[in-house]
Amino acid sequence: MDMSELRTLLTPEALRMLDTLGPIGSTDAAARAVMRLRAEGHSPEFVAAVVGQARLRTKAAAKFGEFADRMLFTRAGLEQATRLGVAARHAGRFRAAGITQVSDLGCGIGGDALAFAGAGIRVTAVDADEVTAALAAFNLAPFGSDVEVRHGFAEDAAPGAGGDGVSSRSPAASSLNDPETGAPDSPSSLDDSGHDEPAEGVWLDPARRTAGHTETRRVTADDYSPSLEWAFALAERIPTGIKLGPAHDRDAIPADVEAQWVSADGDVVELVLWSGILAREDVRRAALVIRGGRTHELTAPADTEDAEVRPLGAYLHEPDGAVIRARLIGDLARSLDAGMLDPHIAYLTSETPADSPFAASFRVREVLPMNPKVIGSALKKAGIGRLEIKKRGVDVDPAAFRKKLALRGSAEATLILVRIGDKRHAILADRV
Repeated sequence: MDMSELRTLLTPEALRMLDTLGPIGSTDAAARAVMRLRAEGHSPEFVAAVVGQARLRTKAAAKFGEFADRMLFTRAGLEQATRLGVAARHAGRFRAAGITQVSDLGCGIGGDALAFAGAGIRVTAVDADEVTAALAAFNLAPFGSDVEVRHGFAEDAAPGAGGDGVSSRSPAASSLNDPETGAPDSPSSLDDSGHDEPAEGVWLDPARRTAGHTETRRVTADDYSPSLEWAFALAERIPTGIKLGPAHDRDAIPADVEAQWVSADGDVVELVLWSGILAREDVRRAALVIRGGRTHELTAPADTEDAEVRPLGAYLHEPDGAVIRARLIGDLARSLDAGMLDPHIAYLTSETPADSPFAASFRVREVLPMNPKVIGSALKKAGIGRLEIKKRGVDVDPAAFRKKLALRGSAEATLILVRIGDKRHAILADRV
């Protein structure tokens, strides 16, 4: 999407048509919509903008629910946006810390800012891309003067930067809400008693991919924008949440921040570094697990020591990815009276099932050699026609491995391909 397409999309006619079209979830439905709109005399540019946006709104429902029906997106912006349920928990952290004003630097299409504003926090949202900032302004417009959206650079818009809050490096740099608006409020405010009370914080989502609105690629940490060096320096002087990819180098995490890995419905979606009053006392490692509308969390003052290795028992347990990333497997194992299956493999084992939101539990049926013919014979004998394949520590493509198995029958099971010591095994099991 460029500014020309955006201008087409932001016309009253296009927005009305977008609302009229409703969800478009398939290529066939999109083709039918294109043919109908072209037959009605609309220009190719108009049709492409409206139909493309209708498809993005349909995809966005998974992240934004009913809010997606009045939002605008780019493909890259939607892919990189925080899920609204996760963003709501970011907002809750700021509220609990007593912060009432947040500078959202690198706001994207406004997912986190939407949650901040919904929690009653005043937001200054800034993005370096002009089209993205304009979309954020549209998406956040219902919050009126409680949200200001700007096109500019994070380095210039950060509290205390000393400038007007927008980038002098871009001739288009401006406030998208009010051209007379200046920089954010100072990092402190007065409470009812007249005492100086910290009230401002920063949410920072450095660009971790190349610029663009469609196909983008990941860049190395050295090329994040703004740089991590700048972000970490900012976090030392003002309460800050920094959103990073969950695979971020753990050795590059500052010692004085809380590192929280977050998984949502089984997917590890982010690592957030919290500083200042946003970081909890004596917590440096946290695994937040969100399943449906419920949250569960493991915390520790540091990485925990792994549990002892023990032979495969009656049950195998797979820790949630956030627990693995946070290196809290040892604490989880001890809470389940379980041991490590292998010192280098993130599977646990015990004689009892795991009743824990932090791990999936499997009852072991039998252990087989990792030979497709032997496994296929066992599956046929058990009448297994639906098979989930998991792997850890072995160089195997599960999809290719599945093709070597003759799956017939109505039963289902899980096949876990795993290395234990220097041997590869296939563990046939049932989810508990």
